[in-house]
Amino acid sequence: MAYMFSSLLPPHLLRRLGVLGVCAALMLPVAPAQAQLNSNRLPNLGDGAEVPLGVERRLGESIAREIYRDPDYIDDPVLGDYVQSIWQTLLTSSRQRGELTPELEQQFAWEVSLIRDRSINAFALPGGYLGVHLGLISAVSSADELASVLAHELSHVTQRHIARMIAQQGRQGPMVMGAMILGMLAATRTPSASGMSAANAVMVGGQAAAIQSQLNFSRDMEREADRVGYGVMTEAGYEPQGFVTMFEKLQQASRLNDNGSFPYLRSHPMTTERISDAQARQQLLPARAAVATTPTHAMMSARAQVLAKPGVDGLRSMAAQANATTLAMANKAKQAGLLYGATLSEMQQRNFAAARQQLVRLQALNGLELSAVRMVRLLAAELALTAGDATQAVALLEPKASVMAGNDRASRMQLARSRVATQKPAQGKVAASELSIWLNQHPRDASAWLLQASAYELQGDGLRSIRAQAEARAMELDYSAAVDRFKAAQTLAHQMASEGKLDRGGHMEASIIDARLRDLERLRREQALERGIN
Repeated sequence: MAYMFSSLLPPHLLRRLGVLGVCAALMLPVAPAQAQLNSNRLPNLGDGAEVPLGVERRLGESIAREIYRDPDYIDDPVLGDYVQSIWQTLLTSSRQRGELTPELEQQFAWEVSLIRDRSINAFALPGGYLGVHLGLISAVSSADELASVLAHELSHVTQRHIARMIAQQGRQGPMVMGAMILGMLAATRTPSASGMSAANAVMVGGQAAAIQSQLNFSRDMEREADRVGYGVMTEAGYEPQGFVTMFEKLQQASRLNDNGSFPYLRSHPMTTERISDAQARQQLLPARAAVATTPTHAMMSARAQVLAKPGVDGLRSMAAQANATTLAMANKAKQAGLLYGATLSEMQQRNFAAARQQLVRLQALNGLELSAVRMVRLLAAELALTAGDATQAVALLEPKASVMAGNDRASRMQLARSRVATQKPAQGKVAASELSIWLNQHPRDASAWLLQASAYELQGDGLRSIRAQAEARAMELDYSAAVDRFKAAQTLAHQMASEGKLDRGGHMEASIIDARLRDLERLRREQALERGIN
């Protein structure tokens, strides 16, 4: 997906594009097999050195901060783990190929966010922030197709296309581009005319209107992202056919009347030249069977469809699809997806008896891969917790050897959430301890910090609870809110010390709070300066 701003679109389309109105179209023409072999030896378009990495990262942070506040931003650990399993593999491949340099890896965020939107799209932002719409996950047929999208987006970042674009556009300040993006985000928050006026004011205030129409990626940049992304994906072990079938979906979409489901076709339409070129390249690939859908992917596709909020009618339709006739005609992967979607749909409607019936049918499927078995176990725990039986949810997740494997964030978060939901201080203590281990390795996990705050609150440990809340706000890049919470924690620590209630551990916590407050105040000042606030 190129970075392209949506003033080139009619105003009524801006409101329909959501966050993706900011970004460009996803175009995935398939590179030939020989291009994969030669990709490391082909010249690139320049390294974007005129824009420092730190500047690009801060620009990305200014946009990501707004995304975290957007109601359509969703942190679903189950879907997040699935996307991360692909994303981390692609990062490793890009690193081994030399596309992801040590400096770039250290400076950029390399974070992927999920957006609750039914449109089929993904986007890349400056500084290594990427987003995936739930509509894309529900539409792709395999992990290979999803990998083709993520590899293309990753390559836009590693090749520093946004930095080159900034350098090419008259040396305009990069924060001007941030103002433009925030203007587009403001336009998506309200469909009213006043909302559009506010968005235009943001852009004009950022002095961005004059260059707005010049910010398209060049065809050379798109071709480079195609070439590099194809190499990254295939060398990561994903099937080249996934690139082909993903493009075929785009090609088919281009023949349809625009119904709002394909924003990338509006912001970067497929030309006859590009379609013909891609078809010619496809012919160079050896004939392969279609990429098979696995039970794990089918279930994650169904989960994305449900969490995208299709409405009551949509949920009922998904539940009704898991009937005996349809299941009898489906292969195992399809059966798993149908039953998973039906269970989750009934659960969303709080039809717990019906959800349990669908879950039993899902659990009865034999021969599922290990990752799929884990997804079913997590769904069972989620159903128990949603139905109000937190103790059962804990029991389903406690056998760590069979559920928690490596960096399985979903199991850890679900178990901690279930422990807290029991409202038993002893369970809260265990949850806080388990989350501390996780946060030592993943300190940027805002949701884990918030969950830990609840665990500490259950134990009556107000100091650590407030500090965890502050850390969560900091990880969401909301430094002002973080400073407020750290100050509240500092005030509480001083009060406890004066009353003789601060033990040795409390004194250590107070020292951490003081140090973190100084760091966050500095970051808040820098953030204010970037916004032009005195």
